Amino acid sequence: MTTYGDDETVRRILTATGDTWAVVGLSNNTARAAYGVARVLQRYGKRIVPVHPKAETVLGEPGYATLADIPFEVDVVDVFVNSEHAGVVADEAVAAGAKAVWFQLGVIDEAAYERTRAAGLDMVMDKCPAIEIPLL
Repeated sequence: MTTYGDDETVRRILTATGDTWAVVGLSNNTARAAYGVARVLQRYGKRIVPVHPKAETVLGEPGYATLADIPFEVDVVDVFVNSEHAGVVADEAVAAGAKAVWFQLGVIDEAAYERTRAAGLDMVMDKCPAIEIPLL
């Protein structure tokens, strides 16, 4: 399986891009991968911003229904949606002024990857920050 995002891009997003991570698809469902990954990001000092249609408070952070609803700057958009919906989220991340987009394991949209990179954002696809961050 091809992955997108070299080791330097992964390192840059995790250490130098900024500490505010919008986690799209994050809810209070503790059985979902997004919840566990968000907890790991918090343990490593990242501020998580839940983005989910329910706009729930998750892990102590207020949620928003969409990226456009977030009233402050987001550094990284971490995407936990099906691949067929991920491209729209990547486009919304570009429009919101994010610095990077991270598509989780199994989330693949090559056209969105190319658009996002062409817009000047760092992007990683088909990787998990909860796996990568302890390796730094």
